[in-house]
Amino acid sequence: MTDADFEAEVMRSELPVLVEFTADWCPPCRQMAPVLSALAAEQRERLKVVQLNVDANPATTNAFKVLSMPTFMVFKAGEPVKSMVGARAKRRLLEELSDVL
Repeated sequence: MTDADFEAEVMRSELPVLVEFTADWCPPCRQMAPVLSALAAEQRERLKVVQLNVDANPATTNAFKVLSMPTFMVFKAGEPVKSMVGARAKRRLLEELSDVL
């Protein structure tokens, strides 16, 4: 995911989108990679999961005032509807997403 395709891939998505604002230097972000891969596979019909590198995509990062990594934002119908900060287990992430799925 990049600044250039954020509008098309996230804001215009038919499905809710979970965006992880991440960075290569962030250990908790790396810890979330297998969790997000599993979530994306299990929920592919209900949820789109993408990652945005904050260092390579400052426009989107600044537009949503992301200061900590990982930050997770859920977008539904082009609007941010939920924000969460910090690594978490898949079970907890699913619980937190239950109201938007």
